[in-house]
Amino acid sequence: MQFQIPQFIEVEDKIFGPLTFRQFVYLAGAAGSAYIFWRVLPLVIAAPLIAGVVGLSSALAFFQYNGRPFILALEHGFSYLLHPKLYLWNNERKRTQAHALKGTSVSKAAIYIPKLSDSKLHELSWSLDIKERIAAGVGSEEDTRSSGGVVAPIRTAREALVR
Repeated sequence: MQFQIPQFIEVEDKIFGPLTFRQFVYLAGAAGSAYIFWRVLPLVIAAPLIAGVVGLSSALAFFQYNGRPFILALEHGFSYLLHPKLYLWNNERKRTQAHALKGTSVSKAAIYIPKLSDSKLHELSWSLDIKERIAAGVGSEEDTRSSGGVVAPIRTAREALVR
């Protein structure tokens, strides 16, 4: 069986002539409020109010801002005005974590220094880990040295492949 799939699901149906239901409600509300202003208030006071209401309702009915309905732009504008605008970036937390990691004393037995008899892959992974720690600011140059003053082998992958 073949089924027909709706193609334009984001387009509102035109119910009142060329107007959608939403557009009709905006314009009917503006017409009603304009009539009430004209009947209740003097014309000097009512004219600017009628112009404002008709302008706002026509913008709500027909105007699109960045391809979206104008009511969403008004909603975002009001939420911007009502919510706090103070944004803080706290870098102190990251600094205290780095200082806490630097301040911890690592026992000399915990530092692994590979020997020449170990596999080259393990040695290479160890040296890359130390380089990453130094680049991140967590490790120091002291991690590359053993207790006997021997410099641990730290090579790049290219240097390891050349051998």
